[in-house]
Parts: sequence; structure tokens; C-alpha cells
Amino acid sequence: MPHTMARMGDVLAGFHAAWEFESDSVLIRFERGIRTPKLFQALGERRVPLEAIAAVTLTPGKRGTVVLRAVPRAGADPLMEAAAGQLKEGCDPYRLVLPADRETLAEYYADELRDRLTTDDEPAERYLVDPPAGPLHFKAYDGKASFDGRAVSFRWFWTGASSAKWKAGDQSFPVADLSGVEWRSPEVFEGHLRLLRRAPAAAQPAQADQDPAAVVFGLGYGPVHESLPFAAAVLAAVRSAGPTAVAAPAPRRDPADIADRIRHLGELHEAGLVTDEEFSSKKAELLAEL
Repeated sequence: MPHTMARMGDVLAGFHAAWEFESDSVLIRFERGIRTPKLFQALGERRVPLEAIAAVTLTPGKRGTVVLRAVPRAGADPLMEAAAGQLKEGCDPYRLVLPADRETLAEYYADELRDRLTTDDEPAERYLVDPPAGPLHFKAYDGKASFDGRAVSFRWFWTGASSAKWKAGDQSFPVADLSGVEWRSPEVFEGHLRLLRRAPAAAQPAQADQDPAAVVFGLGYGPVHESLPFAAAVLAAVRSAGPTAVAAPAPRRDPADIADRIRHLGELHEAGLVTDEEFSSKKAELLAEL
């Protein structure tokens, strides 16, 4: 006999978050505390419709825990689409970590959710999870990014912006002129947020630090909990403005530019500013673009 859905308002509390089960959704409330990931604190709470969930898993966690995870349906959540698989496991908003002694209770709720999910695993045609609310802003290394729901603005810092950006001047991009957003985590080499334009007058520069439609991150600039919700909100606005909005990869670089970047990467590696792992990973990534 199939399970009966948990009573409306039932709550399953774990580390850093609690899931409240409703008839057609799960309300995820994140804790505010010194140990809670800053991204969770920034999100506050998220209502996830059941139709936005593709599957539910329950797996052993670390140090005497179990992990209940709702697998989001492709295209259903602008935050996860903007993240493009770059979030660390501990910052995944769809994971609920619980003490191992609550595994039986977690399995009960996992079964309840599975019984209510549809068998449709096709990508969603529209976002089903609401994007972070605006207006939003954050400080990047070379400028301040702001979004008021209608346009994205970049105001350059004289201490970090390239001469190309100073020459172009402060920028404002109406959502209607954009086709997508690229977010590269500030926790990796060459992190940045780049706006992709529908019909640019000229090809966008390959390097984000030379592109007036991009801001670059650095140590302490553009942290995940500020820049990712920003990217998700812009992406959702772009998607609602037109059917061609996509999260797309950066423009391909020419061989000479890639060679220059590899040489620069080698210099950073020799100076001890880039680890062996970061050097090997980024070099392979650059070579793959040839």
C-alpha cells in the first residue's frame, strides 16, 4: 500500500536546516548560526514545489550522519542552473544532514516524497523555484555589481579595473539585452560573473578582466553567498524576458591567448600563489579550449 503523505506542516530538522512538508511542496528553512554555511544564511528559506524534484536519495554521511537529498529537476531552479555543478557538497541547498539515529525517520520522509513525485524527468520548461529576491549587489575585485530587477550595473573600482574597463566606463545592461549569465565560482582560479549579450556589437573579450560585461572575483571579493544568488536572480529575469535565455559557456579563446594564460599561470605557480592541483586543473582546462 502506498504511503500517505506526511501531515501538512510536519517538520524534519537536521544540521543547518529544517524541511517542512506541505501537500505540494517542501519549505526549506535554513538556520542562522556561526556554523551554518553563509550561502544558506543568505537564502534564508526556499519553497521547492514537488514538481521541481526529480528524485530523492538517502545515503550515509560523514561522522555518524545520514544525508537526505532532493535531486532538483534540470531547469527547475535558477540557483542550481547558475551554479552549474560548482557548489561544494556542504553548500548544496538540497541536502539535509541528520544524525544517523534519525535514519528511520528520514527514510519515512524519503518514501513519502518519492510517492508524490511524477515520473516526468524531462527538463523543466520554466523555473519552478523562485529566484533570490532583489535588489541585489556585491563587490567584485574590479567593481561593484548591482541588479534592480530590470538592469545589471557595473561600477568600476580604480584600484582593480583594467584599462579596457576604465576606457569603456561604468556599464548598465537591460535584462532584455541579455541572453544568459556565466558564473565561475570565486573559489577557483579566474572566478568571475559574466553577462552574455544577445546581439553584441562585437565579440566579447575572452578574458573576463578585459570584458566590460563581466566582473572578476578575488580573495574576499564576490563570495559565493553574494555572487551566486545575484547570478541566479539575473538568470531568472533573463529567462522570463525571452525564450532564448541560456546559461552558456564563455567565448572560446584563440591559441595565442591560451598560451599567454598558461605562461601567466606558470608564473603564479612558481611564486606559490597557485597550488599544484590548481595549476594542473587549470592548465588542462585551458588546453581543452584549443
